[in-house]
Amino acid sequence: MATSCRPLNPVLLQALRSSVYPGVGGSGPSCCRCPLGGKRYLLTDNIVKLKEFQNKKVAIAHNLPGTKETYLRNLEEKLTQNKLILKDELRTLLHLCESRDDVELAKNVIYRYHAENKNVTLGEYKFGPLFVRLCYELDLEESAVELIKDQHLQGFFSDSTSFNILMDILFIKGKYKSALEVLIEMKNQDVKFSRDTYILAFAICYKLNSPESFKICTTLREEALIKGEVLSRRASCFAVALALNQNQVAKAVSIFSQILKPESIICTNLNLMIHVQSNMLKDLIDILKDAAEGNLSKFVKKHEFSEEVLAKVREKLKDVPDLVARFDEILGKLYINGQVTTYTLDALLCHTPRNRSSHLVQLSKRTISRRTFQPLSQSLWAE
Repeated sequence: MATSCRPLNPVLLQALRSSVYPGVGGSGPSCCRCPLGGKRYLLTDNIVKLKEFQNKKVAIAHNLPGTKETYLRNLEEKLTQNKLILKDELRTLLHLCESRDDVELAKNVIYRYHAENKNVTLGEYKFGPLFVRLCYELDLEESAVELIKDQHLQGFFSDSTSFNILMDILFIKGKYKSALEVLIEMKNQDVKFSRDTYILAFAICYKLNSPESFKICTTLREEALIKGEVLSRRASCFAVALALNQNQVAKAVSIFSQILKPESIICTNLNLMIHVQSNMLKDLIDILKDAAEGNLSKFVKKHEFSEEVLAKVREKLKDVPDLVARFDEILGKLYINGQVTTYTLDALLCHTPRNRSSHLVQLSKRTISRRTFQPLSQSLWAE
């Protein structure tokens, strides 16, 4: 029995991995598109719209009458002469900026424009996301933080998108305290939280991993539920992970129990961690056994487990020889079945999500029925 309790031989582990992932020492799940250790994003491209912004910049620069230098000089003169700044002028300027100096001019124009138009809100074009995307592109997030917190610009960043994109930039760069300041500013300005805001908020609190950030996360979550907000599974997963990191196991269990359809790879691994920290060792073994020996049809999605989490499971079982022996046997089956990933739980939580609406975009481009060859407006009911 003592022999069965020893850790699996590293050579055996490598062989098991190679049998599943030829040529590499393990792999991430199909849902993870970013390389291990790469940048972590929380927002999809169809929200950030950075490429769309960059394409628009090229088009505007190409169609600009005269040179960029002349355009910027004319705007500087308008500022000096206290002339009215037009909406299209500001929009064009934000698409022409290519340097820190350009952005400084844009900031001055923004202050003037907002002072002239702050009482005009109905149907008004929102420049906030545009400016934040510009700062995203030029790595000038500190300029966006400066403006978004400036009391003189109250109302200019009146949309959740501006705050969300800025928090995403700061999250990517590991500036979690600054991201939290932006979140607090968003709440102070009474900007309505979106579904993505809660994901960002809980992710930032998870990364800060302190009693204070846990309290903020818990308070925001309770406020959201009181308002009847439906929190996404992803936001809830960050809240569960933070609760576990703060050894608030009962809270983690409570939040996890409210997640609808907890079949994702993140939920699967969080569930294991809940069992580890709750000392529910026999139930934990049963979960792994069912995953390894259950329906292995290629048409049924198999549960995947993080090597990091499995290592924590084994560490927890080390003083229970019988359970260690069973675990080692199950672990071998999981590797052979391709149910083990080298992605850490943190990497799984922070992976780049797919664009949820990409398939809808493709559908919207089709105007002719594939069956009747009539305009869709005429053949919709027939299909």
